[in-house]
Amino acid sequence: MSTAAPPQKAPPPREQTGGRLSNGAFALLLAAPGLALFAAIICYPLLSALFTGFFRQDLRLPGREFVGLDNFAYWLDGDFLTILEQTLTFTVGATLVPFVIGFALALALNTGLKGSGFLRGLFLFPWVIPGVVVSFLWMWIFNANYGVLNGLLMETGILDESVAWLGRPGTAMLAVIVTKTWASFPWMMVMLLAGLQTVPKELHEAASMDGAGSIRRFFAVTWPQVRGVASIVLLLEFIWNFQHFDTIYVLTGGGPAGTTETFATAVYQTAFKGFDIGRATALGGLWMLLLLLLVAVYLRITERKGDA
Repeated sequence: MSTAAPPQKAPPPREQTGGRLSNGAFALLLAAPGLALFAAIICYPLLSALFTGFFRQDLRLPGREFVGLDNFAYWLDGDFLTILEQTLTFTVGATLVPFVIGFALALALNTGLKGSGFLRGLFLFPWVIPGVVVSFLWMWIFNANYGVLNGLLMETGILDESVAWLGRPGTAMLAVIVTKTWASFPWMMVMLLAGLQTVPKELHEAASMDGAGSIRRFFAVTWPQVRGVASIVLLLEFIWNFQHFDTIYVLTGGGPAGTTETFATAVYQTAFKGFDIGRATALGGLWMLLLLLLVAVYLRITERKGDA
């Protein structure tokens, strides 16, 4: 009598490890094109520019000479504080004035004003116009010979003679701030209006029942709810204005007598009018350090807002 052989178990499948990438290597391979592009258009130009700040280099002459920290000392011992003061004057003015205007308009539109949709679109018109076009428009308005502003002020008897708004040290910075305000208040209005529309109406109704007036309701209810949005809007606009170029360059070019010169115009004038690329990149490096501080503050605020 024959005995049947017991069935044999199939061997376990062998792990195929040859030729396969680990998850980390595969992720790095996917990110490699983006990292290479980032290094080519961001890292290399930035490091090259910072390195150039340690050399005396003229765009009109071949070669360059290593001078160490002389280019940085040239600015720190010279006009750096003046340029910083004028940059801050423009930045603060072109940030706070449109913020106040934008907040006032946002509060008005948030009340359910009739035709608020049309007005919102109308107020956005200055924001969609390119900055250079806005600058040329206001250059015509401020023109000393045929400007609309002088014409209106002389027609109403406020002025006896025309004023060169862009040619006087006392009025040039004010004119630049007014121009930038007209171009930037719409986006601040939209952002603040979005924040106002998130405030629960029940809080206002409860405050009204407690006898709170409109001013008290604003500081007790509205402002605490939109303070986070307002701080982000202010800081973003401050950072953008700190590096703003086109409005100042088109209207005044940094004049008259350098009274509207900021970091942006000073770097441009030094590099492409003075042809001194070494000093221009040194000033750009100092400017970048200040911008990094502002960005660090912005990241800190957004991080706190996210944790709240």
